[in-house]
Amino acid sequence: MATKLILTHDVEHLGAAGQVVEVKDGYARNYLVPRGLAARWTPGAQKQIDQMNAARRKREIASIDDARAVRDALQASFVTVSGKVGANNRLFGAVSTAAIAEAVKADLGQTIDRRRVVIATPIKELGEHTVTVNLHSEVVAKLKVRVVAAK
Repeated sequence: MATKLILTHDVEHLGAAGQVVEVKDGYARNYLVPRGLAARWTPGAQKQIDQMNAARRKREIASIDDARAVRDALQASFVTVSGKVGANNRLFGAVSTAAIAEAVKADLGQTIDRRRVVIATPIKELGEHTVTVNLHSEVVAKLKVRVVAAK
């Protein structure tokens, strides 16, 4: 049996927020709905879908050319993130995508969505690291992040 859902967040290999998808009952009941990634579809939920699509359009970078310009700015330099350090230059916790997005805004003056930042392996040490920023469906930037000890 299939269940119709509205995605409230982007789900890899399934769809973007605001899309209506049909998935198996168990996947909906045990994974998507409890984690808040989707809501049950109802005829009256079309208004909610329209609002999410409008919000996503506001957040997205409008064109590929704009995305390429932002990519060039991100790849041309680096951002600095600070954190509390313990023994052996290890951070207490890890650097978050929100911290990286804030650092990009502070250091480079560019606004990126924290949900578009992909950290392949958790950043838990001082030094230089590289993260991926999905600016557009066709444009991806490699961003250098320098992690330093908080003063």
